Amino acid sequence: MTQATDIPGRKPDGAWAHLLHVLRENPVTMLSFGMFAFFLLQAFFGALIVPHDPLATNAANALQPPNWTHWFGTDSLGRDVFSRVVVATRLDLTISVLAVAISFVIGSVLGAIAGYWGGWIDAVLNRVLDTIMAFPLFVLAMGIVAALGNTVENIIYATALINIPFYARLVRAEVNIRREAGFALAARLSGNSHFRTLAFHIFPNALPPMMVQVSLNMGWAILNAAGLSFIGLGVRPPTPEWGIMVAEGANYIISGHWWVALFPGLWLMLAVFTFNLMGDGLRDIVDPRRRT
Repeated sequence: MTQATDIPGRKPDGAWAHLLHVLRENPVTMLSFGMFAFFLLQAFFGALIVPHDPLATNAANALQPPNWTHWFGTDSLGRDVFSRVVVATRLDLTISVLAVAISFVIGSVLGAIAGYWGGWIDAVLNRVLDTIMAFPLFVLAMGIVAALGNTVENIIYATALINIPFYARLVRAEVNIRREAGFALAARLSGNSHFRTLAFHIFPNALPPMMVQVSLNMGWAILNAAGLSFIGLGVRPPTPEWGIMVAEGANYIISGHWWVALFPGLWLMLAVFTFNLMGDGLRDIVDPRRRT
């Protein structure tokens, strides 16, 4: 009874201790998680803390440079650029997180099944993935959104679809390598079913490289959404979104109104930079070998 009481009490402490150890061990990881927290705060509370309505127009304040009233200046319609940049964080992060989550789940399931059982399932999956990868991925996303309509939901679906091959192939390779490993054979000999062996013994060991892929795809998903908006196939104005704001501001760079495109582009760059830096930290956090 004493051991049963102690073990549950140690699990949360062990998880937190491991997380803190990873953050302390790698300053870059700590920086990336700090930047991610910065973007999360904007996503959750940005609409409450911005000084101006991001949709309010005022022709008298059009194209004002950065000042104490408008920290990032104003755009061609007199809207506060700082407020729009901050509020746009929620939409861009939502698109990125949901698209990557969908592609992660679908790709992981398909790749795990193909890698573990192989046979005709593996052959069919590989041909489907080859077909998707044969297209330039951004062009494929453009075609999907153009066909279905440029709504936020369709942008998420298109971005998720073109990311599925990355996870499916990665998981397939990892599972295929480990399905005959000693720990997997021991799990089956202990009475575990094939499903339980795959889900609870093999798949967790495939997570570390997948976390690196997740972080890279998060940044790429934001760029994909911004790129679609930049060419007019993404989120529709006047909704605040970084890609739209960069596209609108590009028309005013030559005239000297650099701030209209600079600040949304800077936020976009920082978000992608943050996700790219998080990969190693996420890998170390979920790696079972790092917990020993």
